[in-house]
Amino acid sequence: MSVSMKVALFSDVQANLPAMEVVVEQILDWKPDLVVMAGDLVNRGPSSLACVELFDSLRKEWGWLPVQGNHETWILRCADHKATTPLDAEMWRFAYWTYEQIAGRIDAISQWPDHLCFHAGAKDSWVHVTHGTMRGNRDGVSASVPDHLLRDRLPDDIAVFVTGHTHRPLERMLDSIRILNLGSVGSPFDGDPRGSYARMQFHRGRWQTEIIRFDYDRQRADRDFEDSGFLDDGGPIARILYQEWLLARPLMPGWRKDHEPAVLSGERLLEQAVSRFLTGLI
Repeated sequence: MSVSMKVALFSDVQANLPAMEVVVEQILDWKPDLVVMAGDLVNRGPSSLACVELFDSLRKEWGWLPVQGNHETWILRCADHKATTPLDAEMWRFAYWTYEQIAGRIDAISQWPDHLCFHAGAKDSWVHVTHGTMRGNRDGVSASVPDHLLRDRLPDDIAVFVTGHTHRPLERMLDSIRILNLGSVGSPFDGDPRGSYARMQFHRGRWQTEIIRFDYDRQRADRDFEDSGFLDDGGPIARILYQEWLLARPLMPGWRKDHEPAVLSGERLLEQAVSRFLTGLI
């Protein structure tokens, strides 16, 4: 089979170094022409600096390209955000912990683009990569979003739209546009703890896409959460993020809906509310 272009794409590493190392090894073995990291390399996990250092080395040696995700945006805000109350500081504690890890790389990360486009040399081969949608990097594409609501969130005149953010891999069509959600390398939310990334090949005038699921050393990743200080120093919210990784499903929406309002109103202490929330998961 003659293939004119091979592209590997991944997103949402979320500071999970053991998972990222497996993806890097598989991608290098596959020998693509282009590799794009579609955001959220950092935060939510224990090894942001190590992941940034690894990615920087791959950019220098192989020309891998980054896109900024909402968690890069969040960490960049930490440079200017000043907590106004003790509760504010505690709610942001895990993000400040990440910021302190990668403070020396903030200027470089701030230069990562929000969008990236490429093509395979043919007129109808344009690919648009962003972390979310055209509405922003916190706007995800899921299977439940109806077509009529999705049309305004995507650009025109492209063959493939590549996104991440939801931590759930997905392939779907919208009219003539193929939508590819990369899922998550380091913290999937679809109940499957295996990481995911995507491969694309341009062949005979069209893109062929494939979601790859992979195993990695989760025991090592678990030790990283403990040994790094993320759980001890990242505050109560870090414990929820850890459970999301452990269970491979989203918990923060439930926390925000059922428990966070009592904390923000002063009815309940943050530590007490998080403990009650996590106890309810058992």
